[in-house]
Amino acid sequence: MYTKAIDLKEFYDTVQGRVVQRILRHHLRRFWPDIKGQRVLGIGYAVPFLRPFIGEAERVACLMPMQQGAIFWPGEGKGLVAVCDEGELPIETNSVDRLLVIHAMNSVENVDSILREAWRVLVGQGRLVMIVPNRSGIWARMDNTPFGHGAPYSLGQIRHFLKEYMFVPERAERALFFPPSSSRLMLVTSSVWEKIGQMFFNAFGGVNIVEATKQLYAGTLVGAPAAQAALAARRRFLTAPGPLSRVKTPNKA
Repeated sequence: MYTKAIDLKEFYDTVQGRVVQRILRHHLRRFWPDIKGQRVLGIGYAVPFLRPFIGEAERVACLMPMQQGAIFWPGEGKGLVAVCDEGELPIETNSVDRLLVIHAMNSVENVDSILREAWRVLVGQGRLVMIVPNRSGIWARMDNTPFGHGAPYSLGQIRHFLKEYMFVPERAERALFFPPSSSRLMLVTSSVWEKIGQMFFNAFGGVNIVEATKQLYAGTLVGAPAAQAALAARRRFLTAPGPLSRVKTPNKA
């Protein structure tokens, strides 16, 4: 079951959510230190982690699954979010340089559709980063954060999925070692927890962060002809509506 976009927004608006955002942004930036001129796409609720790339990347956009819903983002300017079917992304083949998947793979069924489409839309040297709850971590066992909903995964499972869908796992990290608590003490000391956890308790991080590259020498995915036949369907999507403005009613004479 999907965590709704509005629930995810409310979480990332909290102090705890902002701490999680800061930590995961730090890891993502280490994976992608320079994306100047790149086309960056997020699948799922990726907007908290895409904002630093606006103005640096050539293009930034986020696609949210229909079951999840969507919010208007960013608050200023044109909207960069659209709602779509995760198995039929309205994106041209070989057109994305960097792809971030987070808060999207909530069941094994999502894995198939998302990784098939990820392989299709990425360019030959494109890179995919997946951030998923860690099966061995405490965050997956608590339902007071988004990482406690849906299916958690081990690093071995993620690597297996990636290889099965013609990706080459390149590197992996774990994050969120502080307990999933809104306690001020825990949040203030989160940086200390992260350093200690990475050194001594790496297996118990709250999330797995895995980067992979597109494998090109193994042919095409099974079902590719059907995917090409559905190209027109992939182009159907709905943009997230912007905030409503107040309309003035003219005075009657």
